Amino acid sequence: MSRSKPDEAFILAAGLGTRMRPLTDHIPKPMVVVAGEPLVDHITHDLRDVDVKRCVVNTHYKAEVLRDHLAKVLEPEIIISHEPTLLDTGGGLKNALHHFNNDFYIISGDSFWLDNEKGKMLSDLAAQWDAQKMDILIALQAVDRMTLTRGVGDYDLDEQGRAVRSMDKSGAYMFTSVRINSKAIFDNTPPVGEAFSYLALLDRAQEQGRLYGMVYEGDWHHISTPEDLTAVNQSLQNG
Repeated sequence: MSRSKPDEAFILAAGLGTRMRPLTDHIPKPMVVVAGEPLVDHITHDLRDVDVKRCVVNTHYKAEVLRDHLAKVLEPEIIISHEPTLLDTGGGLKNALHHFNNDFYIISGDSFWLDNEKGKMLSDLAAQWDAQKMDILIALQAVDRMTLTRGVGDYDLDEQGRAVRSMDKSGAYMFTSVRINSKAIFDNTPPVGEAFSYLALLDRAQEQGRLYGMVYEGDWHHISTPEDLTAVNQSLQNG
């Protein structure tokens, strides 16, 4: 059984942040402040804590703001993959694939979670990752636990822990956009420089029985609007 611990990561940070405006009029969404720090800082701190050595970050909208901010990060090593033209979630990853040696974490730049004694997002994913039977392992949050922000039922789990996409969004779990994947899933995908969605890779892994899910027992919040941000920050301030 192969359970190698990933030491590389990719942060998806090239989005336009449209739904978060006006807060993103002058900054990219990963720079929005939650609990006193930009979202991207929470992510890089957690990556450092699980010994990730290299992190690639794609940029597009307000790229210089994020680039200059991340230049201050000493660990992990930050590599910027700039996209003058947006390549979507799959194309952006394939554009930077040459930076990766093996399996790696992928994290949305607007992800925010709080670990607790029951759940530690990145280390729990690494502990459950099994490259022999998995192409992708996605972290899921139970929809019925999402009280501060709106949950969407993206997936269910079968008895073997495989993730099954709910086409009508009635599933028990929301995809947190945090995952580990094999570099090999990008074989037989559109060429570098072409835009395509990562969702196609999730669906292909599911069809092949190699998409698995991990239920995260900490608190993950779907921060997509200023109202979501206010709700989460107020809750944190109130303890």
